[in-house]
Amino acid sequence: MRAYLANTPTLETERLILRGPMASDLEAFAPFVMSDRARYTGGGADKTLGQACRTLAIITGHWHLLGWGPFVLQDRATGQPIGSAGPWMPSDWPEPELGWSIWTPEAEGKGYAHEALLTIRRHAYADLGWPTAVSYIDTRNARSIALAKRLGCTLDPAADRPNRDEPLEVWRHPAPAEVLAA
Repeated sequence: MRAYLANTPTLETERLILRGPMASDLEAFAPFVMSDRARYTGGGADKTLGQACRTLAIITGHWHLLGWGPFVLQDRATGQPIGSAGPWMPSDWPEPELGWSIWTPEAEGKGYAHEALLTIRRHAYADLGWPTAVSYIDTRNARSIALAKRLGCTLDPAADRPNRDEPLEVWRHPAPAEVLAA
């Protein structure tokens, strides 16, 4: 029996299928979480397979608890999961976030996160009814800051952050009216 999330939407872009997480995603997700490439998202070389599994369970549980959550980015050409992106809002966070991570080095720098986020942001505004969205980005994460700018986000220094002990910036996405009119 193959476990999967029921009633999760599937979104599509030119190169990606955006779907709910599955247990089989651990094979691609765990090496990312257990590497230094995940240092800005709570992972790192000191993480274990068990911690990676629990993190995937948290992402999956977000869908179950709220009815929405981060999508797994599946490469249309290969069928392989290459990252995750999407809506995220733990109960103690001040605002809904759109987050992203590319799991495999081979998929980095190819515009997959940008492609996914454009579609997911429309989904968050049109289907989930979000009135705003932010991305919380570590100040040392130059690649994610560059992507936020490419997505049309602006730095919002007055916005609250989920953890004031971490070096996070709040990048505000364009308003729903602007995104949905495009």
